[in-house]
Amino acid sequence: MIKDNTIYSSQIVNKDYKGLRIDKFLSLSFPEISRSQLQRLIKDGNVSCDENIIVDNSFKVREGDVYQLFVPPAIVAEPQPENIPLDIVYEDDDIVVVNKSAGMTVHPAPGAPNGTLVNALLFHCGESLSGIGGIKRPGIVHRIDKDTSGLLVVAKNDVAHHFLSEQFFEHSIERTYFALVYGVPQPMDGDIEGNIARSIYDRKKMALVSNAGKYALTHYKTVEVFKNVASLVKCNLETGRTHQIRVHMSSIGCNLIGDKVYEKSKKTAIKGIDENVKKAILTFPRQALHATTLGFVHPRTKVMMNFSSPFPEDFENLYQILKSI
Repeated sequence: MIKDNTIYSSQIVNKDYKGLRIDKFLSLSFPEISRSQLQRLIKDGNVSCDENIIVDNSFKVREGDVYQLFVPPAIVAEPQPENIPLDIVYEDDDIVVVNKSAGMTVHPAPGAPNGTLVNALLFHCGESLSGIGGIKRPGIVHRIDKDTSGLLVVAKNDVAHHFLSEQFFEHSIERTYFALVYGVPQPMDGDIEGNIARSIYDRKKMALVSNAGKYALTHYKTVEVFKNVASLVKCNLETGRTHQIRVHMSSIGCNLIGDKVYEKSKKTAIKGIDENVKKAILTFPRQALHATTLGFVHPRTKVMMNFSSPFPEDFENLYQILKSI
């Protein structure tokens, strides 16, 4: 087991490992540490060879070398309870189901240490929230993007946390999203699959990749078409990758309306419609995505539970405007 405040030595670099990236080599030497954790340790100057500090994750290891890894003591960052109103759909001694509003970040992060769902839950639930998910996101077993609205389940104790986490790991959680997208998907119903990883060109984006990343599968169905300008699409997630629906819909040329990260210029695609409708589309302030349904087996009763959330006001207004085309 890797312990904090300790220096560890890697295995010696033999000819089979010569030329590997340092982060890859160390992940083979220390499989109990995730590659992302190792990359952070490298960037923070915690890896050396002899007296040379290595801070570049792409550094190529040399045959015969041994690399030292220092694991610094953990810095406990405790989010503070904040009295932020929450839309609680369901709550018992084990779980809380929340209808998250658009604009709320799920857990604290650099640049967003306050005003998050975790801060609100700490105030609402006090010390009963599980900590097994990490000090920065107690009880959180999944998340949705800051500007996506909709349903989330949160564990209030460790047993519930483990049980729900297993369901997410096994992809047995039922999740349905509705999206308002540009154009009309072709085919109108189908599956989109492909590995998703961080884009090498833009760190704010995820991208479909062929030889890396994590497998992702989205089942989609076009529910309504608005004169080929836009469509209402239902998406069921088989997996839950970062930005999955946004990346998958973008990959078939149907970017989500309002998505400033993945949206391409659509001004030419929405010609010939009322200027007020056009303005409503182009000025929608967030990605038009709502987590509408959520289904899972309750961790204590083992009964299947299903929840649904109506479109929030901004999404519903845009939907009604599109229907008027």
